[in-house]
Amino acid sequence: MALISNTLAQVVERMETLYDPSWAEPWDAVGLVCGDPGQPVRKVLFAVDPVAAVVDEALDWGADLVITHHPLYLRGTTSVAATTAKGRVVHRLISGGVALYAAHTNADVADPGVSDALARAVGVTGPLRPLQPSAGEPRRGLGRIGDLAAPMSLRAFANLAAAGLPRTAGPLRVAGDPERPVRTVAVCGGAGDSLLGAARAAGVDVYLTADLRHHPAGEHMEEDGPALVDASHWATEWPWLPDAARRLTTAAAAAGITVEARVSAAVTDAWTATTSTWTPEHLEGLG
Repeated sequence: MALISNTLAQVVERMETLYDPSWAEPWDAVGLVCGDPGQPVRKVLFAVDPVAAVVDEALDWGADLVITHHPLYLRGTTSVAATTAKGRVVHRLISGGVALYAAHTNADVADPGVSDALARAVGVTGPLRPLQPSAGEPRRGLGRIGDLAAPMSLRAFANLAAAGLPRTAGPLRVAGDPERPVRTVAVCGGAGDSLLGAARAAGVDVYLTADLRHHPAGEHMEEDGPALVDASHWATEWPWLPDAARRLTTAAAAAGITVEARVSAAVTDAWTATTSTWTPEHLEGLG
């Protein structure tokens, strides 16, 4: 039986021409999470996280498909009962007729992928190359390296990056002399302290990523490594969403498939406040 026009299967096929699931890490869980391959898809919502706020937005907008960067069940499960937060996500999506698809590490290493969008968001211009190229495919890989249009201080770059990334509760953290000149930049969307050595070996001036831990960052700076800028995990991956939405609609149109794509407005960063944003009333009774 032939598939009807604009099916989930057809849209997923277009998505996978852009972000091949075979590029994902062996431990990853990418692809279709829930949804009938034959169901019609006309409206696609892109988000970083498959969480309740994103489901709310998908249902309110009438989305047929949600595409997230992070998988719902990264470590697997034996139950999708609505007794857990993740189970409720599955139940609400299915009852609302909304499919869920994840593109994670396959989108990280794509050309272009998550780190390309991040590099552009923080002011890197010109050609980009992977920080850690994929074996046998040097145009793909983790992270990106590129140059700023002109040298600037580390302080100025951090401010430029903060202005280019979506706003979250916490500020960017910076390691290094604020007046240190920087020109060549390495970035990695998401948790990137596993690439500190690669950034040092590449001889870049500054490395921007997320989730940097105390000991690896401290040891890196003791070894006179590049300056560091540590941003929100969510914020470093969000710039990929508009790029992925645009690429999917273009690829779908080339195949005769018309879909409307939208980027979620939900800020799903785990951190919602810092003490510097609290009023004196918040602090009463502390101490």
